[in-house]
Amino acid sequence: MSQTVGRTRLAYSRTWHHISLSSASTPPLGRLASRIAIILMGKHKPIWDPSTDCGDYVVATSCTDLLVTGKKMQQKKYYTHSTRPGSLKEISMEGMMRKWGGGEVLRKAVRGMLPKNRLRDKRLDRLKVFEGAAHPYKDNLVKVDGRTRIVDVPEVRAEMEKARAL
Repeated sequence: MSQTVGRTRLAYSRTWHHISLSSASTPPLGRLASRIAIILMGKHKPIWDPSTDCGDYVVATSCTDLLVTGKKMQQKKYYTHSTRPGSLKEISMEGMMRKWGGGEVLRKAVRGMLPKNRLRDKRLDRLKVFEGAAHPYKDNLVKVDGRTRIVDVPEVRAEMEKARAL
């Protein structure tokens, strides 16, 4: 008999979530980033623990349609510094969207919302961003825009077809 209570490998299984930024109901950048951060951390699960990495995968598509409010597109600045004197560089959000796309803007916003610890980079690796609607993770997706699509899982579909045939 197993001595493990509650912390089984099955409890830590990861789900793939899909968020399309081209839909009309997409929230602004900050609200979207905080929701993605909660999913990446696993705070939506009943087994959440701050010291373990139990979060899910998130696939964000159509990042070119990123919504920001006010004049943030022109006024928000991103800074980089190489610790050498005189090497401080700044770029506006508009310039970053042109140079690296909306995916990098979304990634930086989510990175700022994740806790600053050893798990941050591992959690951020589970965020997959794409500029268009096409992505290679279509077979992995279970939740699309927050709704479960369990019927689209190949194993479940095969079992349902078997049951219909009987």
